Amino acid sequence: MIHFSRSLNRLVGELKKLPGVGEKTALRLAFHLLKAPENSRALAESLTDVLSGVRFCSVCHGITEDDPCCICSGDRDNSSICVVEEPQDMLAMERCGAFRGRYHVLHGALSPLSGIMPSNLKIDELLGRLQEGAIREVLIATNFTVEGEATALYLTKVIKPLGVKVTRLAYGIPLGSDLEYVDAATVQKAVEGRNEL
Repeated sequence: MIHFSRSLNRLVGELKKLPGVGEKTALRLAFHLLKAPENSRALAESLTDVLSGVRFCSVCHGITEDDPCCICSGDRDNSSICVVEEPQDMLAMERCGAFRGRYHVLHGALSPLSGIMPSNLKIDELLGRLQEGAIREVLIATNFTVEGEATALYLTKVIKPLGVKVTRLAYGIPLGSDLEYVDAATVQKAVEGRNEL
């Protein structure tokens, strides 16, 4: 790294810790912030506000400033919960507007090789919510990765004995894509999950 000043080097070092930001991008961002001090102050204030005001909802474990969050305290379908890996997955589900129930954020996915076991996730909290008896369906919306699939299988195994219906997001071919460019595993899952018209 090129050494300019202690504070600039520190800023570049901190920016490089962000996902997808290498040294060149960090330098470019740092110089941009130096050129626009009013934007830099606004960025610093917004980071301070986020760090002091945002926390996890005590019910769903999503991100909120108010506890419980607006989804948990709002007028939603109390009979269904959508289980996601991370808070940003919850936001993605909300953006599409197709799900009107409640959420539960696991804060990760099972990965025994990385040391992430059921006790490291918010699974016990989910089971506690299900044992209250109001939930009739759990929609598992974990990612379609090895870890996400393992998590979905584990959740199905522990939820089914509670008499709650367990569903999974459908696999499929993205809208607007050409079949010839879709990977074989996705095509296979789409064929297996086909619906009658």
